[in-house]
Amino acid sequence: MGGKVMKNEERAQDGLVLEAKNITKRFPGVLALSNVNFRLIKGRVHALMGENGAGKSTLMKIIAGIYQADEGDIYLHGEKVSFHTPKHALSHGISMIHQELSPILDMTIAENLFLGKEFCKGKLIDYKTMNREAAVLLEKVGVDLPPGKLMKELTVSQMQMVEIAKALSYDAEVIIMDEPSATITDREVAGLFRIIKGLKEEGRCIVYITHKMDEVFKIADEITVFRDGQYIGTYDAGEIDENELVVKMVDRELTEIYPARSNEAGDVVLKVENLSQEGVFEDISFELRKGEILGFSGLMGSGRTEVMNALFGITQPTSGTIWVNGEKMDKPRPGKAISKGIGYVTEDRKGNGLVLEMSVYDNIVLPSLGKLSGRIGAINRRKAARVAEEYKEKLDIKTPNMQQMVKQLSGGNQQKIVLAKWLLQDPDILIFDEPTRGIDVGAKTEIYKLVASLAKEGKAIIFISSEMPEILGMSDRVVVFYEGRKKGELAREEATQEKIMMYASDVDEGGMQ
Repeated sequence: MGGKVMKNEERAQDGLVLEAKNITKRFPGVLALSNVNFRLIKGRVHALMGENGAGKSTLMKIIAGIYQADEGDIYLHGEKVSFHTPKHALSHGISMIHQELSPILDMTIAENLFLGKEFCKGKLIDYKTMNREAAVLLEKVGVDLPPGKLMKELTVSQMQMVEIAKALSYDAEVIIMDEPSATITDREVAGLFRIIKGLKEEGRCIVYITHKMDEVFKIADEITVFRDGQYIGTYDAGEIDENELVVKMVDRELTEIYPARSNEAGDVVLKVENLSQEGVFEDISFELRKGEILGFSGLMGSGRTEVMNALFGITQPTSGTIWVNGEKMDKPRPGKAISKGIGYVTEDRKGNGLVLEMSVYDNIVLPSLGKLSGRIGAINRRKAARVAEEYKEKLDIKTPNMQQMVKQLSGGNQQKIVLAKWLLQDPDILIFDEPTRGIDVGAKTEIYKLVASLAKEGKAIIFISSEMPEILGMSDRVVVFYEGRKKGELAREEATQEKIMMYASDVDEGGMQ
């Protein structure tokens, strides 16, 4: 497919660093890339946009030496290259920050940063030098952590910042950033943008993949769009707006991103009184009603997820009371919460929501094997296959077949599989923790419609999100957290971005903290 080429093409060619031409890549049952093109110019940030499954990460993994193209060529400074391993690509100045973090948890930050390129004195690792150099890198990305701290002691946000520092440690000419801001705070995003600006000034090439539209127009010089594994076009960031970009990504207008809702809330189905977990959150109280979407807002680390973990029994509260449909739930455990009609779509779909090495079918039916078994305990495979197929169709899960391994699907389709397994349980109360994180605008709209339809059916929904438009667009009421405390509660008609941020930042109307 053709697309608009930048007006300053002749000037751009003078600084051409890398060019991918006519790249095709096939996986079993999937044509991931079909004859796509891409190029990078010295000292520019190039955003790569498209829905999940469009082929963005696949192309970047080919450039970074993780995959090899079936057809097509890559040129670096005009010379044809083919990278067979990530190390080979690194030796030619190409570094990649991956969407899926893979730290070695029992090693220190410094050991992770310099894995494979340790500082040595003779045959021994020079930990003093390595820690000193690690501290320099951490300071560069604005992270105040001791280099000797174990990775398993870090938050996901801190791990992501260490991964960014690691990419910078290679002093690469081409730096590929695949969803680098998905799990970091607004302050850390601002720091990341400062780093990118500095890298631009040094003449580096940055590839920036994200689903956050506001980031694209803040940081990108040019934008390339892929759709369904095909190249749509490359555009100057100043010559395309958000609406045009969305249309090119999804090939349709998204006139109503958030569905209109008119149903009224019913009886209280969940009541939380003075719930506390020592050192984590304190004195949390709220009510959730049938047919209601209750938004939970607050800055990352404010305690929203921790409260849900305690409510579901993943961790144990130290005090407080939980009532489900008028019955007190003592010592919550996941099994008990499920039996009470509570479902929990967790923030980390890969770590807690899916078994990545298992099939689509297995992941959907696994939590419901009891419901799908007969009297003697044998699984009714015909029934299980039927319901799995039913939810595949209902949620429009795009997969070559039901036996496809989940790890081979896009983030949006993986999230739909998590939703399918919980919907099969038919819970009365559903907790959605960052349900649209890392998925594209088209898949987000589908999830919004699904959540709204569940509320219309009478399900009670808790909707946690770090994205302000989602909170405002989806919630009937909004509970706002700050540092482990409930700071405010707003009805739909009074909730504004300004009011929510005042509570989330613990700022009063006079602007004082």
